[in-house]
Amino acid sequence: MNAREVLSLTGQHLLLVAASTLAAAAIGLPLGIAAAHRPKFARWVLGFAGVVQTIPSLALFGFLIPLPFIGGIGSRTALVALVLYALLPIVRNTATGIAGVDPAVREAALGLGLTPRQMLWMVELPLARGVIFAGVRVATVVNVGVATIAAAIGAGGLGMYIFRGVSMVDNRLILAGAIPAALLALLLDFSLGRVEHAMNRRGSHRGAVATIAVVLVLCVAAGIAAWPKSSQRALVVGGKNFTEQLILGEILAQQIESRTGLPVDRRLNLAGSLIAHDALVAGEIDMYVEYVGTALQGVLKLPGISDPNAAAERVRLEYASRFHVEALPSLGFENTFAILVRGSDARRLHLRTISDAAPVSSTWHAGFGYEFMERQDGYPGLSRVYGLHFADAPKVLDLTLTYRALAGGQVDLIAGNSTDGLIPALDLVQLEDDRRYFPPYQAVTLVRSAALEAHPEIRAALEALSGTITAAAMQKMNAAVDLDHREPRDVAAEFIKTINRR
Repeated sequence: MNAREVLSLTGQHLLLVAASTLAAAAIGLPLGIAAAHRPKFARWVLGFAGVVQTIPSLALFGFLIPLPFIGGIGSRTALVALVLYALLPIVRNTATGIAGVDPAVREAALGLGLTPRQMLWMVELPLARGVIFAGVRVATVVNVGVATIAAAIGAGGLGMYIFRGVSMVDNRLILAGAIPAALLALLLDFSLGRVEHAMNRRGSHRGAVATIAVVLVLCVAAGIAAWPKSSQRALVVGGKNFTEQLILGEILAQQIESRTGLPVDRRLNLAGSLIAHDALVAGEIDMYVEYVGTALQGVLKLPGISDPNAAAERVRLEYASRFHVEALPSLGFENTFAILVRGSDARRLHLRTISDAAPVSSTWHAGFGYEFMERQDGYPGLSRVYGLHFADAPKVLDLTLTYRALAGGQVDLIAGNSTDGLIPALDLVQLEDDRRYFPPYQAVTLVRSAALEAHPEIRAALEALSGTITAAAMQKMNAAVDLDHREPRDVAAEFIKTINRR
């Protein structure tokens, strides 16, 4: 984290907010004017905008990703979502402001012979301007907050720090994203408020519209200026939203940069396996690290295969035929689901296996990540195979937060990752999967065949990583980030130097 990176992410955030607010105003003002004069149309447009507001932001992003032209990961999808979220306050305030004009004023204007167009520009908009611009202010502030979530689909912005901080259990990073975002919201709200005050004092709504447009356009220009540039089309490395994936994403990127000199763009912190997979298939990213068991059951929806070699071969064949994606040889380690309990409980109750925990599970509380609750190789099958019955329904938490919840006594059993550095640091114990429920989870690099064809030199660079990372080495790198609060890129750089010296 440095001043240049903070400036770059703030610029990206500003660009997303300003561009989406401008677009929403350009769409919402005409819709609001039409809604004010056509009650039936108002019910439809306000109903649609209201429904959009009720959709959770991550759900809306996930819905938009597979759509052609407007979908995918990155800023395009984020802008579409932000425009949709900003429509309701703009449309509603425009319609409310115009509809609230005193009927006596309208009658007087008609008596003077004003046409409908003159009525709109000379009477309705001047009287409604305060309400209308209040809607623009609300939309702007709302979009500052929603834009932080856009980092989950690789759109950049200050949400990158927040998601990294959560995944790395680092409050400093969370605050590094949250505080500038809050200050940005206050600054934009204050600036637009001063414009609104000047508009009301001078009585010129056209001048105010022009001023606000200029402010937002300047914000867009500032964001574009701060956005990182590349001289040629960069390869795009993706990664999911937990520490290990941040490190592995950096390892792939730095290996390609050091071995080939090609520019690499990072789209890390993607919100889960399915978003990363959809981004890969859609060509929004060129590669990311996946785990064989996740690919086999979570993505391909195939039955589990206990033999590691057979599982890896099935994944290789299926990805090549279905998605034109190549699965490279394993990086050398397996990161399986780890059923974890507190070390004190394991020692007190003599727990060694998951079967040992089944008899006491009825008095326990469990906490699992979102994906684990839904996946074919997740909680439903685990509870059935081992007969796990908890005191209440498992709490569904962000994966990283489950470690805090377990260590803090809020839950008694979680499903983590076997290579996480927090396991020994928090005195957690991994229970043995004695019934072999989980399939193999070797880490493999998935690369689009088109990227390998366009840049054949990256194959040798990536294959040089095969077999170089042990489970112990991966856990050590994870601990360096989670416990020592080192940057993933620095940890990855050390590893790259180590293997290049061999």
